[in-house]
Amino acid sequence: MGKDLYENFASARHVFDEANEVLGFNLKGLIFNGTQSQLIQTENTQPAILTTSVAILRILESEYGFNIESACTFALGHSLGEYTALVATKALSLHDAIKLVRLRGESMTKTVSQLKVKTAMSALIVRQENLAEIEESIKGINSSLPEGELVELANVNSVSVAVISGTSNAVDFASGVLQSNHLAARALDLPVSAPFHCKLMQPAADMMRASLKNIKFNTPTIDVITNVTATPIKSSTEIPQLLEKQVTATVQWQKSIKYCKERDINTFIVIGPARVLANLLRKEYPLDRIRLVTIDILTRIYSDD
Repeated sequence: MGKDLYENFASARHVFDEANEVLGFNLKGLIFNGTQSQLIQTENTQPAILTTSVAILRILESEYGFNIESACTFALGHSLGEYTALVATKALSLHDAIKLVRLRGESMTKTVSQLKVKTAMSALIVRQENLAEIEESIKGINSSLPEGELVELANVNSVSVAVISGTSNAVDFASGVLQSNHLAARALDLPVSAPFHCKLMQPAADMMRASLKNIKFNTPTIDVITNVTATPIKSSTEIPQLLEKQVTATVQWQKSIKYCKERDINTFIVIGPARVLANLLRKEYPLDRIRLVTIDILTRIYSDD
């Protein structure tokens, strides 16, 4: 992942080399040649995805003249991607972002290692009219669970896809109840290393608090819509608290996109190593212009040139 970018674009090399320098180990070697078991460890996954996403952004800027201030009205990123949005809008330096997401991953890994229960996340296929009822139903299910069990709404990714997170027993139970009540058509267990975006991650959020307070955040050059509120950041001073809260809060992605749509946005530029967000947008807004920029696409353009 990303090796072609490093070899062909100087702007990408600077990003990968800076990541190595900040972390004090060979992250780019891990990204280019690491094993699957190494790459799926969240303390590695998070800086790897951030670094690769910013490398793609820098190529767009240096090679194709992309300027986020003139090209875009809003910036937003899903979960970890919010850090990329903050870097893109100059609210956060790449140096500090790399440090923070490595800490974010390490904190989550440490939190999971200290949990005394099995955890899980499950994607639910739902109908739009059921989203509000699902949220209320999960709260009701949670209140009826035995002590030590927990299930919460982790992500609302679109009008048809939501994700729940928590202890394995609670996630399985909630999936069954939601399907029995015809609120979810089906559930799919996700191959993840932690129960992201639920209260089980509170120790990880606590571990990040001090570091977030010591980071210099700037006012974004364009509005950044946050996962927690699905509205733009009002002041740079609230960014640390929003990033801390994001660790345990629901990712309000569907509402974030809706915020854009209500303001007549119909073109989206999707940057990153994967196609998931672009596919969600295309399914939900098939008439919109979705411009996807991935490693494969940039490599293909370079090869054609």
